[in-house]
Amino acid sequence: MKEINDIVKAYKQAQINGLKTALATVVKVEGSSYRQAGARMLVTEDGQLTGAISGGCLEGDALRKALLAIHQKNNKLITYDTSNPDDVEFGVQLGCNGIVHILFEYIDENSSQNPISLLEKTIENRNESVITTLFSLEKRSKQAGTVGLVRNQNTVLSDSSSISERELLNFSSEVLEKKQNILTRLSSNEILLQYIPPQTTLIIAGAGNDVKPLVDTASILGWKTVIADGRSTHALKKRFPLADEVLLATPEEIIKAIEIDESTVFVMMTHNYNYDLALLKLIIHKPVQYIGLLGPKTRFNRMMDDLKSSGIDIGEKELNKLYGPVGIDIGAETSEEIAISVIAEIKAVLSQKKGLSLRDKPEKIHTDILSI
Repeated sequence: MKEINDIVKAYKQAQINGLKTALATVVKVEGSSYRQAGARMLVTEDGQLTGAISGGCLEGDALRKALLAIHQKNNKLITYDTSNPDDVEFGVQLGCNGIVHILFEYIDENSSQNPISLLEKTIENRNESVITTLFSLEKRSKQAGTVGLVRNQNTVLSDSSSISERELLNFSSEVLEKKQNILTRLSSNEILLQYIPPQTTLIIAGAGNDVKPLVDTASILGWKTVIADGRSTHALKKRFPLADEVLLATPEEIIKAIEIDESTVFVMMTHNYNYDLALLKLIIHKPVQYIGLLGPKTRFNRMMDDLKSSGIDIGEKELNKLYGPVGIDIGAETSEEIAISVIAEIKAVLSQKKGLSLRDKPEKIHTDILSI
């Protein structure tokens, strides 16, 4: 989501500066690659790059291809075959042992449904979306590009789309159900259907100094951060310039002030047991995937006992969303180290990963895209 946000902002700035642009999208990967299908990079005619389609090794050649697309005002599909260790054809040393297909799209700012406008719609509200990109490895002279969007069962199709609204909805329904990208075919075209989740919102109960690194780290990932605390001396926006909101609020007021959904996560670090307990009572049955509780295991166990004694049902579903003590065990001691530990744990939970060292993972780093 952050990459899309950055690309949309860069495109708007390019418009202000009167610069033409092209969008590079990884549409298909065969074998290994640094970035997977759906990775994007915006290129302006003066050579500015926003986003990434590789670890940096493809960007030089991709810049030249993007500038050509801008000059010719035409979409282009380029294949980089990195399975050859010499990479003679493209003069790049990727070392990923894979084949990467990248679509370069000229952005017509006069088109109301150009690829950037479709991307912008994915970040307008807190809803999951599916972005559809059509490309052809067989007919390389004709590339439709980013042609459709599905949100809330509503569709947006570009003028260049060869896919019908019904086909788009049918394909997207499986993407939304599985919450993962899907690659399929329609006639001579291949279709990349990319799942775009809502922006993650991190609610931090507590406004102590140890919260600052957590906010800073979350902002790097593009998460929305909301800080809530009952102390007027601490809940001040000037203390947390990177936070999106800072609330002076009781636990009850927090619940009224924010929208809570499956993309909302909580971390409680007020160092005030009663405040944390009161808030936990209000959110334990909310549709959240993660609730982190700062403090030792004894504090967590006491809180569980107090919840049960107050008549709140704590079943397996509720226990699975509770993480106390909070964070992954990386030997964190300082508030900055703890922030990295906590953010890594949240990211792992949202991605349905175990947080293992990649050295100990027997499978590929990235899961293969689902083909239907």
